[in-house]
Amino acid sequence: MRDFHLPGRSPVYATNGICATSHPLAAQVAVQILNGGGNAVDAAIAAGVLLGICEPHMTGIGGDCFVLLDAPNRKDIIALNGSGRAPAGLSADALRNDGFTRIPERSVHAVTLPGAVDAFCILSEDWGRLSLAETLAPAIHYAETGVPVAPRVALDWASAAREGNLSGVARDFYLHNGAAPQVGDIFRAPKQAELLRMIAQKGRAGFYEGTVAEDMVTSLKAMGGTHERDDLAQPQAFYTDPIYGTYKGIDLVEHPPNGQGATAILMAKILSHFDLTDLDPVGADRTHLEAEAAKLAYDARNRFIADPDNTTRLSHMLSDDTAEKLATLIDPRRARDIPNWISEAVHRDTVYLTVVDRDRMAVSLIYSIFHAFGSGLASDKFGILFQNRGAGFNLTPGHPNEAGGNKRPMHTIIPGMLRENGQVTMPFGVMGGAYQPNGHVRFLSNMVDFGIDAQTAIDTPRCFADQGVLRLERGYHPEVQAQLAAMGHKIVLTETPIGGGQAIRIDHERGILIGASDPRKDGCAIGY
Repeated sequence: MRDFHLPGRSPVYATNGICATSHPLAAQVAVQILNGGGNAVDAAIAAGVLLGICEPHMTGIGGDCFVLLDAPNRKDIIALNGSGRAPAGLSADALRNDGFTRIPERSVHAVTLPGAVDAFCILSEDWGRLSLAETLAPAIHYAETGVPVAPRVALDWASAAREGNLSGVARDFYLHNGAAPQVGDIFRAPKQAELLRMIAQKGRAGFYEGTVAEDMVTSLKAMGGTHERDDLAQPQAFYTDPIYGTYKGIDLVEHPPNGQGATAILMAKILSHFDLTDLDPVGADRTHLEAEAAKLAYDARNRFIADPDNTTRLSHMLSDDTAEKLATLIDPRRARDIPNWISEAVHRDTVYLTVVDRDRMAVSLIYSIFHAFGSGLASDKFGILFQNRGAGFNLTPGHPNEAGGNKRPMHTIIPGMLRENGQVTMPFGVMGGAYQPNGHVRFLSNMVDFGIDAQTAIDTPRCFADQGVLRLERGYHPEVQAQLAAMGHKIVLTETPIGGGQAIRIDHERGILIGASDPRKDGCAIGY
């Protein structure tokens, strides 16, 4: 339980339903949808699309999503892959011949097809109670009337503007007179309201065909892209099967490749070979073990995870034997150097939300355009920000994740769930680009090894072994920093907080829901 003498937030308790998101307006809209007869799927879609207006630098309809869904009266958890493919014309050979050794992050070559809208339409049709028109109505309203810019959003928006992340017409749609909006300024996106109405009326055809599709393709081709109308017309989202791993008796449920969920399972299994319970949760020993397990798990990620059709060694990553062998490589007192162990030098973020309704349908949904404002490129007419997920490919000949037409790149975004005794007890997610598998494991370990509640587990200071350094939030004591440095870690105090998180505990025995939301963001959990 939190110390009420100190700043903090309490978990949110409710019986009928809860939504936890990174923006309070989205959480409120989700609860309104639940109160209006919708279920968790309807509420998640409504909140997710609205977040594209509340946090346009993090997500939007030009992006991708992944979903885990636990529906009443179903034995198995459902996974939906809403990640788009590369255009058929993308060629690694052509890019190498042009002198590229990696795909430029802010280029049209990094723009993969948007998959989230397809996924939302499938979810609504297969699992929702309300029509798309009812579900999208709140986002349409706020896109037209506007949303006040929240403090953390303003901070990130200003950073992206300083770094020149937006170019071309995107600057007109997402900057005010060339500058980022300030806290409390109203951001409007009337053209997005117009295209959301088309989706509400026509479903996926309102986005992947007709006027909107023409706007996207014409804009991309003018920037040198190989994208065609036929690429957009192809289905992007598809159902698949979740993957599972066990950490000290609790099932960690993750989305399969091309997401990096297997990395979290491998890392958890590596850490299961160590007794953390007597360690300080923010002490040097626990932090060191976590960092070393992350290095090994992410090294495997970089070798194996790719398009679902190209990830051939998934069973090896999920194997108990693999985890046991990797655990023996960890020196409890000394940091290990693994060259090129993580592929991302710049922090990325996204939005994650979770909803549980009165019937205990649980949705774990993550939705992203990858970098801040994605590729920084937008369509001419509607201002659709194009994601740059293609930057997740590499240009290494023969690598499973080598760029190629119609392939899906390795994705950083991963939704999670916990399951105990055959029942889902918590949909959850931890945002933060490459950090996400590490974040899943830290969150799980905080609860399992140290007995703390979900809100406290989210609040606890974070660390991340990334690009040869160990990044720490400011919550780490200077003495702990010195101890870690003596172990061989190169310590960097991160300028911005590491990621964000949301979770809902389902207490089946007492019939209650307990929501948790990360104070690193502007959002909250709201229940009724």
